[in-house]
Amino acid sequence: MREIVVISGKGGTGKTTVSAAFAHLAENKIICDLDVDAPDLHILLAPDVKQTEPFISGNEAEIRQADCVHCGQCQKLCAFEAISFDGAIYKVDPLRCEGCGVCVKLCPAQAIDFPEGHCGDWYVSDTRFGQMVHAQLFPGQENSGKLVGLLKTEARKRAREQKLETILCDGSPGVGCPVIASLSGATLAVGVVEPTPSGRHDFSRVADLCRHFRVPLAVIINKADLNPAEADAIAAMCAENGHTLLGRLPFDPVVTQAMVRRQALTEFDNPVGNALKDMWSALQAIKTGREARTTTRPGE
Repeated sequence: MREIVVISGKGGTGKTTVSAAFAHLAENKIICDLDVDAPDLHILLAPDVKQTEPFISGNEAEIRQADCVHCGQCQKLCAFEAISFDGAIYKVDPLRCEGCGVCVKLCPAQAIDFPEGHCGDWYVSDTRFGQMVHAQLFPGQENSGKLVGLLKTEARKRAREQKLETILCDGSPGVGCPVIASLSGATLAVGVVEPTPSGRHDFSRVADLCRHFRVPLAVIINKADLNPAEADAIAAMCAENGHTLLGRLPFDPVVTQAMVRRQALTEFDNPVGNALKDMWSALQAIKTGREARTTTRPGE
């Protein structure tokens, strides 16, 4: 079973556009949107939700006013200034509370509850490209890495049950905890990078992350014609570090037109969509599994 994760070192590189195109082209697969903080793959795929589950994670302090003796100990102990006193009662600001539990443990009246938090919801949906597992964290909530892991576990379980060959994931941007969780167990990563100095810098960080976890990396340079010099520099980085360069995509207004129409670029005839079809074909020839996962830099 192949697990392909589309990633980028920063947001806005075109990762979801590429993911939607590959979701259209892939066969015998399940789709997984791992960008749980700000998901947008559902905008293009228009999922029909079949199952909704709450994501429960972390804890948040709540003061039981009937039992509070107004000693002020909780406010003194809170390192995050999450507890305030309005002259009558002490109360917890949920936006400041980090769920450390210090006030709960050291309240002399034991008047503080510590319930688990409902941080968001995750879904199993049908789309025109097949089944999709996706989620949405509530604003300001954390533990996105844990939610990414939950989605991947669910996608793998369903792939095994349905004997699917591919799990196609739209990963999280950046190099933080959600991206590390996205890459966990992946057989291949596809990096989408913009030809700018910041894009090249962020790409180098996510490439190092793939190398650390021994996940082979294939690269797509998006909007390559806007800065050919930077595109060439990124191509040179790929050659130097043993990454597969799938190709370069031009800047084209057809991308925005496809978004407005809520379509993948490969659903109608256009130069960018045709280039993505060629890249998907090239992607199929890349070895995965144990042999590919042990790929290192030349000379190592």
